[in-house]
Amino acid sequence: MSNADFRPRRSVLYMPSSNERALEKAKTIAADGIIFDLEDAVAPDAKPEARVAAAAAVQSGEYGRRELIIRVNGIGTEWHDEDIAVAAKAGPDVVLVPKVNSAEEVLALVASLEAAGAPEKTKLWAMVETPIGMLNALSIATASPRLTGFVMGTNDLVKELYAEHVPGRQPVITGLGLALLAARAAGIVIIDGVYNDVKNAEGFAAEVEQGRQMGFDGKTLIHPGQVEPANSGFAPSEQAIEDAKGLIEAFEASTGGVVTYNNRMVENLHVESAKRTLAIAEAIEALQA
Repeated sequence: MSNADFRPRRSVLYMPSSNERALEKAKTIAADGIIFDLEDAVAPDAKPEARVAAAAAVQSGEYGRRELIIRVNGIGTEWHDEDIAVAAKAGPDVVLVPKVNSAEEVLALVASLEAAGAPEKTKLWAMVETPIGMLNALSIATASPRLTGFVMGTNDLVKELYAEHVPGRQPVITGLGLALLAARAAGIVIIDGVYNDVKNAEGFAAEVEQGRQMGFDGKTLIHPGQVEPANSGFAPSEQAIEDAKGLIEAFEASTGGVVTYNNRMVENLHVESAKRTLAIAEAIEALQA
């Protein structure tokens, strides 16, 4: 993905599609993306109604410039096929599928979306949240041009590993790293998993910082109160923007030989990183305009 194509995905908020008030509130929340959830957040008897509500929300045109995502129920569930058919016709930006474990599943999902008439703009994102999904991450990420993103399912991964949720997430660091490596190798988006303790602002801020430092594009969220700290945490700071501009200027003004900025040597790779920082800042500014 080129810098020119950059789209902010700092905050991607799950909203239960069975909750009419939640869908209405999502129109006013400053999240970069909204996931209209048909899976975990929706009781079995409410799923058909939620499916209709999610499609209507996507087609309403009332969510501004937010990226609109429908999370369907997983492959093999009784709701999956109808979810895919309705989501494809609704034409969201993204259809998100949980527990994707192989390239073969990706190809089958793409075929289902296309058979149901999904427009070209509707992309597929895969939730990677199982041990086999992590180990197959690269083949999943490169299976189809229609697949353009990963979303981490850290709660399920913790469960599958018989691990525990701990500060710093050491039990799932290997899985996060494998998925990140695959996403960056394939040139796709990757969004970090949720943080469960919605009242622990300090813990959430620490996990946002960790995710940004690791290289995630943003974080999936389960509460509107997490949006602002995610937005600020995944945005370049004023100092970072200033440093990026200064570094690029120093490099472009050089006439050969060793280039330094703030007493550090500058190479092409630093310039590319600086340009990406500015592209992110500009995209965020445009989104907020």
